[in-house]
Amino acid sequence: MTSVMNIGPAGAPELAPHSLQQAAEGIATQATGEPPPGRPASLFQLILGRPLETAAAPHQTIGKAVGMAVFASDALSSVAYATEEILLVLAAAGAIYFHFALPIAGAIALLLVVLTLSYRQTIFAYPGGGGAYIVARDNLGEGPAQTAGAALLTDYILTVAVSIAAGVAQLTSAFPNLRPFQVEICLALILVMTLVNLRGVKESGRAFAGPTYFFIAMTMLMLGAGLYRVASGTLTQVRGVESVASGQLQPLTLFLILRAFSSGCTALTGVEAISNGITAFREPKSRNAATTMVWMSGVLMLMFMGITFLALRVGALPSDHETVISQLGRTIFGSGPLYLLMTAATTAILIMAANTSYADFPRLCALHAGDGFLPRQLTYRGHRLVFSWGIATLAGLAALLIVLFDGDTHLLIPLYAIGVFLSFTMSQAGMVVRWRKISRMQPGEEIHTEGSTLRYDPHWRAKQAINAVGCVLTAIVMVVFAITKFSQGAWIVVILIPLLVLGFFRIHHHYQKVKHALSLQSRPVDLRTHGVETIVLVNDVHHGTMQMISFAESLGKPWAAVHVAIRPEKTARVLEKWHSYLGDHGQLYVLPSPYRSLTAPIVRLVNEIKREHPDAFVNIIMAQLVTDSVWGQLLHRNSGPLFKFAFQQIQGVAVTDVHYRISDAWQPAPAAHE
Repeated sequence: MTSVMNIGPAGAPELAPHSLQQAAEGIATQATGEPPPGRPASLFQLILGRPLETAAAPHQTIGKAVGMAVFASDALSSVAYATEEILLVLAAAGAIYFHFALPIAGAIALLLVVLTLSYRQTIFAYPGGGGAYIVARDNLGEGPAQTAGAALLTDYILTVAVSIAAGVAQLTSAFPNLRPFQVEICLALILVMTLVNLRGVKESGRAFAGPTYFFIAMTMLMLGAGLYRVASGTLTQVRGVESVASGQLQPLTLFLILRAFSSGCTALTGVEAISNGITAFREPKSRNAATTMVWMSGVLMLMFMGITFLALRVGALPSDHETVISQLGRTIFGSGPLYLLMTAATTAILIMAANTSYADFPRLCALHAGDGFLPRQLTYRGHRLVFSWGIATLAGLAALLIVLFDGDTHLLIPLYAIGVFLSFTMSQAGMVVRWRKISRMQPGEEIHTEGSTLRYDPHWRAKQAINAVGCVLTAIVMVVFAITKFSQGAWIVVILIPLLVLGFFRIHHHYQKVKHALSLQSRPVDLRTHGVETIVLVNDVHHGTMQMISFAESLGKPWAAVHVAIRPEKTARVLEKWHSYLGDHGQLYVLPSPYRSLTAPIVRLVNEIKREHPDAFVNIIMAQLVTDSVWGQLLHRNSGPLFKFAFQQIQGVAVTDVHYRISDAWQPAPAAHE
């Protein structure tokens, strides 16, 4: 018979006085962040990079040039499809009305000027970023703030889906053989964008700066060549393209023009991105962000108006098989290398446009979560100092939209701009209220709010007027968009935003409830000592069990061993081994389980103990085998989480896992010291 192992606490080494405190102090004073030198990087680190310590956050800020690539790519990319969306609506009345596209584009450009002036004021008023959400929270209250936040979050998700789908549409225009794989290509690009952004804002900005400026350069080259050919009379017409318009034509009505205007306003999506991401810029943050916004708006206006003008001159048509900007490039450059470069640049910027959402969506989620309106996990920064949970959430939702709408840009566009124009309206309405507060202040007076500092401004009337005009115009566009696009899918967003706001407040109510329950001021503090009833769960008798029993006896408290009898033949073997190895350490109690439940008999036992001793703590100790690999771990039952879930509804119950590493059992035993 094998001898019984010595498990009792007698002879166990005692810890040196204050050893735990000394160890904790030693660890606290060590520098953290970089892995130990000489340690090889894991596959995870090879993909995403080495971890960054928290102190490195100030060094992850970006300048104006990189900021243009990170935050302006969404707005700049919209010129690739905004003109096409205008023509697509006008095509319902016939190509003879395409000339209305230019004045419609001009009206959109004027709205862009108003938005730029308005958001520059927001940037300086709220240097901490947050855009419409923070402005609305500070001046309009929680309801409007959550509405603005829900609108922006919805818009960012759609931005990723629309930009990726539009980029792939541009690619399939040049390579029609890829069209059957459109959805798969979209999903692959979302994965690539996600991985690059998980490496950090600075790294993603550097990676995407090249494609952004390449698109600007190629577009300016195309516009310059096109205008030269217009002046020289050598510009030809588009050939080989069939318009999407078919069947009976509609009369040109005000409603149709408003639809075309609202569709073209997709060119303004992304304008607010810089105001949301001010904290990503280097000092002076507000000045750098404001300068970048002016650059972005100027380039955007020039490209949008130029593309619309030349599209009309070459007779471009909205088509299912070739985008308008592809037709324009092919007509101006021919089918040679410059056309292919223009196609590559357009595809790249459309895909890069998603980067704006990857930069802003996680930050906005973190603000919501910090205020208790989204899960707290969204406030956590990953090992590259980015909000990894927010990035993963954005990627997952955008991929879902791509699958649901089959990667079709025209199906996604109607859902697209309502959210952003709602946020425009909320932001500027909040600024109007802010200027009204400032008008009541005296020179030199300051009022500190949660998001900014109010100071008297002698020019408050002019600035308030700019915000008021912008608020009215964007509200009109939002209503027009909702009405004209309602039956085409905009109803989804109209319903979704209120549902999101309702969800935000439900989450907030939960966190407030938890806060009250945990508050030391809500009820008297109870630090009385209570009895502890220790239950040791024995599934089998092996070295892992011996370690668990050793731990139980080291606590110096009485304990009882129990075995859940799921299989009678195994129970008999466990009892025999218990009597052989551990018979001197107490009895093993068998709990019947006729329905083969592992937790139900233990729950009944704990309830019985709590009924007799309501104030006692119950400590359930169980062994947990630990393997070297995830796959090896999956081959075991891993009952720890199951037991913790089963007892989370019972007050005063602790489940303790005593890990037994399988790999340690293969190591040679240390030599005994005489």
